[in-house]
Amino acid sequence: MPLQERERKNLFHTYNRIPLEIDRGNEVYLYTKDGKRYLDFFGGLAVNALGYGHPKILKAIQEQVSKYIHLSNYYLQEPQILLAEQLVKHTGYQKVFFSNSGTEAIEGAIKIARKWGTNDRKSEIISFTNAFHGRTLGALSLMDREKYRAGFEPLLDNCRVIKYNDTVELNNTINRNTSAVILEFIQGEGGIISASVDFISSIKSLREKFGFIIIADEIQSGFGRTGKLFGFQHYGIEPDIVVVAKALGGGLPLGAILGNAKTCDVLNPGMHGSTFGGNPVACAAGFVVLNEIINGGVMLNAEAMGKIISSDFMRLREIFPSIVKDVRGRGLMLGMELHFEGEKIVNALRDRNVLINCTNGNVLRFLPPLIINESHAQELIKQLEEVFSSL
Repeated sequence: MPLQERERKNLFHTYNRIPLEIDRGNEVYLYTKDGKRYLDFFGGLAVNALGYGHPKILKAIQEQVSKYIHLSNYYLQEPQILLAEQLVKHTGYQKVFFSNSGTEAIEGAIKIARKWGTNDRKSEIISFTNAFHGRTLGALSLMDREKYRAGFEPLLDNCRVIKYNDTVELNNTINRNTSAVILEFIQGEGGIISASVDFISSIKSLREKFGFIIIADEIQSGFGRTGKLFGFQHYGIEPDIVVVAKALGGGLPLGAILGNAKTCDVLNPGMHGSTFGGNPVACAAGFVVLNEIINGGVMLNAEAMGKIISSDFMRLREIFPSIVKDVRGRGLMLGMELHFEGEKIVNALRDRNVLINCTNGNVLRFLPPLIINESHAQELIKQLEEVFSSL
């Protein structure tokens, strides 16, 4: 029985599967069972920051597996502590809570925001249009897109979604009842849309006036993806909570909540937890990922390659103005907005052995491994230009 048929028969139908049977990956390439090689400019949706089969990640995983794969979080675990120490050292945040995923970390951040605001009777959490924070009920409560929310109501009370990058509505909405403001500084699923400088400046000023906490969703944009460790670092602001996942685990399930002095001790023993959060094998891999991104030149490479690709994208926009509407993003978190639906471009590139993604209908999204080089960038641009020329 073909694999696609077996998938349809045995799994919940929650994914529109790409019709490729992947056999293995190596560096920035994926290989199918029929022997084809694909240049991967999607990177497991920003997860595979160091590509596939990174020798240091594999070594760390093998060494930890030989010791133990899982322990209850009632026990001290050195892999967790080692990774937490490095996160604290390199981010400036005071403490870490480990989860299994980004959406689980969002849930934890919501609980912290609610608990933090209890004494001052602050209960409302403000989020923004076009955001994506996950698929659990708490995360859906922070989003406005019916594509994800419809049919799952009622959602959480006291969660209010207002217009992204609208400083007027922001100033008219936030008040002394505001417990937290949560945002992606670069919206990923929403089409690679960056927050404006004025918008972030207003959030910063309002925090000083009303005393709420800021939660940065860095699940997709974190760990060097934008050329800095976090997307918010492009704005000169320090959130009170940072939510991370994806790239952190090197391909294994791992998320985290980073808290500053205001938020890191809000939760006491028994108030929150996770059976598998901070799995020691995932933390061992995460230690390697963080070190390579910061000390191995990976983040610098993301910044440099992002500038090269963005420049080429702008050139394509000039050549094909009827096709390319806009070019957006930072580092290797890039979007190309088209004048039409983008799925046919994704399919055409896949036929040419290049993998990308389309989000928000008409935005081509590029989230390659952060280890790509100029030859990989040139191959992408060459194939894009040929596809556009054929339209």
